[in-house]
Amino acid sequence: LLGTNRSVLFFGHQGFLGFRSLYLDEYRDRLFIGGKDVLYSLLLDRASADAKEIYWPPLPGQTEECFQKGKDPGCEQDHDREGHPCIWSRPGRQEEEGPQGFGLGVGAAAGSLLGGELYTGLTADFLGRDPGIFRSMGTRSALRTEVDQRLLNDPKFVAAPLIPDNDDQDNNKAYFFFTEKVVETDSKEHAIVSRVARVCVNDAGGQRVLVNKWSTFNKARLVCSVPGPGGIDTHFDELEDVFLLRTKDRKSPEIYALFSTTSHVFQGSAVCVYSMADIREVFNGPFAHRESPHHQWGAYEGRVPYPRPGVCPSKTTNQPRQQYGTTKDFPDEVLHFARAHPLMYKPVYPRHRRPLLVKTNLPHRLRQLVVDRVEAEDGQHDVLFLGT
Repeated sequence: LLGTNRSVLFFGHQGFLGFRSLYLDEYRDRLFIGGKDVLYSLLLDRASADAKEIYWPPLPGQTEECFQKGKDPGCEQDHDREGHPCIWSRPGRQEEEGPQGFGLGVGAAAGSLLGGELYTGLTADFLGRDPGIFRSMGTRSALRTEVDQRLLNDPKFVAAPLIPDNDDQDNNKAYFFFTEKVVETDSKEHAIVSRVARVCVNDAGGQRVLVNKWSTFNKARLVCSVPGPGGIDTHFDELEDVFLLRTKDRKSPEIYALFSTTSHVFQGSAVCVYSMADIREVFNGPFAHRESPHHQWGAYEGRVPYPRPGVCPSKTTNQPRQQYGTTKDFPDEVLHFARAHPLMYKPVYPRHRRPLLVKTNLPHRLRQLVVDRVEAEDGQHDVLFLGT
């Protein structure tokens, strides 16, 4: 490659790259490289000549603070003093791509930016004891989930897209795809399940209950399984990656999800495809309920207060005699119910109730997924790119 003059050597800051991650911006022909304490932006056709860099070393005392909190050397490049992640944008043509996706400097985190507001799912402290879904920046008040294992139990966030419900912008919602731990009633062992959760973009928290907390948080299980004999399914529970295939209808992207199995019997990966109509149907369905941790889950059969927990205050959800301009106007009864019933009873099943693709006994674990829709002579095809 060097002999044909088709490549350029780049040695990074003071001859040390400390490479951690990269992102290719096709529209601007730039390559963004995340290194130790530094971020580079390179022009592809003359990388060294037009290199831009942001040098971002730890501030005095941050290295020592890392050591005191039990982290290994080098952790100071990933967090600032409060433990917030380093965030880098994935640049794109905003008018074509909609909300921008983000990569985060912590392994189990995801986020999106909309109108200057940042929606993130991440673990906010060094020891992993404070997971949450956050809204920050922008003009609206900052919000987060309560610290409650019923809402989030050791989650690993994978994606956080913003998807409108309809033409009423007050019904826009942020969706979060993640895995978390659950404890079944008949076992003390933790199981891994995959989830999709959502919150209203115009959520303002409650007035007396859930103050500065999400008041519209709901979550549901994402199922990706292969039907087996005797009704025993083989589940792929560990969500690795999510890709939204945008369609002409902004409200209805197709959700491609890559899963791996947590089984000790065999190793494998599967790709399942979900429709937004099926996801919305589950969130509009019954809430999950159980009397105590020792009881089985069932569908809640009592009276659900109005406005229904999880809906956004908007013209679409208001009734003539019950107008709600903000979640702060919601009755306390609604917020108490939302706090006690964050989980939906029915799971979200994939299209055709089975995976689109299954790969077993691979030498490597599949971790990333990209989908490209192409036109061919015999029609439209979705091409999957899977990376280890």
